[in-house]
This record gives sequence, C-alpha cells and structure tokens, in this order.
Amino acid sequence: MIRAGLIFLAVTQGAAGLIQLFAPKFFYDDFPTSATPWVSLLPPYNEHLMRDVGALTLAYVLVLTAAAIWPEPKLVRVALAANLMFTVPHFIFHATHLDHYPTGSATAQTIALALAVLLPIALLILSVRRRADTH
Repeated sequence: MIRAGLIFLAVTQGAAGLIQLFAPKFFYDDFPTSATPWVSLLPPYNEHLMRDVGALTLAYVLVLTAAAIWPEPKLVRVALAANLMFTVPHFIFHATHLDHYPTGSATAQTIALALAVLLPIALLILSVRRRADTH
C-alpha cells in the first residue's frame, strides 16, 4: 500500500514537474485542460519561475521514487515529509486565492490539492503504524 502510494505520488507529480520544466508555457496556459485552465488565472506568466518549479518538483519526485524502490522506513518518511513541505503550502495558497476561478474549477482544484496533502499524510501514518506493529 505504501509503495503504491509513493508510486502514485511520483507519477502524478512527476508528470506535472516534467511539463513545467519542458513545456512551461503550455502548463501555464492549459493546465489541467485548455477548457478549464487553473494556472493562468494567477498571472503573470514567468518562464523562469515555471521551469524552476518543475525542476524542484522533479527533485522531490526523485526522493519519492527512491522510497518506492527501496521502501526503508526512514527513507519513506523523509520522502513523504519532503512531499508535504511542498503540497501543504501549495494547498494553502491556492485554497485562499480562488477569486478569479469559476466555481467548478475552484472546487476541482481544491479537491485535487487537498488529496495531494491527505494521501502523503495517510501514508506517513500507515508507515508509522507499520513500524509500531513490528516492535
């Protein structure tokens, strides 16, 4: 379960990081879809910032991937904590900056970003409980 969660986080957040790094304008203009973009509702576009965010995302995705490959308890917890260092402030910012969003986009974005926080928290709890059960 923990490994599957780590892989899910690495794949979904890695996909976003790759697009941010290698197609920053596309990510800005059309994420998650061109019909309902979220990022462009918070202007202005900054290519340097988009590429930096993509590279930083891929850095912690590397740690998530390593934890999925070698699921040692400490590495798993460090990977999930690193993930939360990004996803918690990211969620808080977006949850408090919804003024320009249509209701459907605001709701969908808030749910997606909340899940990006809740999943690593659940995996962290599961990791701690699993360790406690083995001692």
